[in-house]
Amino acid sequence: MEGSIMTKSKADNLQMENSKIDRLQMGLQINDLNKSFNGVTLFKDFNLSLAESTITCILGPSGCGKSTLLNIIGKVIPPDSGSLVGFDGKIFSYIFQEPRLLPWKTVRGNIEFVLDSNLSPSSRRREADRLINNVQLDGFANYYPSQLSGGMRQRVSIARAFACHSDIILMDEPLNGLDFSLKQNMIKWFSQIWKEDRRTVIFVTHNVDEALLLGNEIVVLSEPPVSTLTRLTIQEPSGERSPEEPHLKELKQTLEKHLSLAKVPHITF
Repeated sequence: MEGSIMTKSKADNLQMENSKIDRLQMGLQINDLNKSFNGVTLFKDFNLSLAESTITCILGPSGCGKSTLLNIIGKVIPPDSGSLVGFDGKIFSYIFQEPRLLPWKTVRGNIEFVLDSNLSPSSRRREADRLINNVQLDGFANYYPSQLSGGMRQRVSIARAFACHSDIILMDEPLNGLDFSLKQNMIKWFSQIWKEDRRTVIFVTHNVDEALLLGNEIVVLSEPPVSTLTRLTIQEPSGERSPEEPHLKELKQTLEKHLSLAKVPHITF
């Protein structure tokens, strides 16, 4: 991706990067990853560096292996071969496409459930209520998941992920199916909480708008066997960007062009 698509006035806020990214500053490494399903090679000698304490969006077409990569990182499934450096000893929390809340617990109860068990009951309640406030669910602490809308349940999932004493948050298309206005609000709420501790976040999506509004780093993947088509860094704080900004519109066109070139075969897992 060429730097010429940037306007000069945005050069300090937006840096297009491919090989220029300083990988020495990236503590998480995926080296020579190989993974196949039913005879189809998803990853072949795949390499990726990820920065810590930032939000990295893994952008790619549906079916290219994004969720598989997330599950390998989270040690849900093993790679066929290859190594993951910097992930040992890390604690992961997940935000899935569907909220996966405990139906027998209230909003507050779902959040308290993952808090440090050494906290006193009053401290657990205060921390849960703080997170509930951050996702603007005041007044719903005693509601059960069945009493909430889909968007509200997902907000609880965001609060719960940050309540967990994790090092890395893995997000598997959690905004899929939400209307654009709600997506923007969810990104805003997520970003507000993230700024408090700047945890490492790896977010996979096939939606360009989500990546542009949330990601500090965006990595674009190809069709299988997966390679990195391009990657870029956005310096403007997530949650404070508008899709109407001219430079984001330019980036959207460029990213969509990359995605249009990826043709993913049908794979049965």
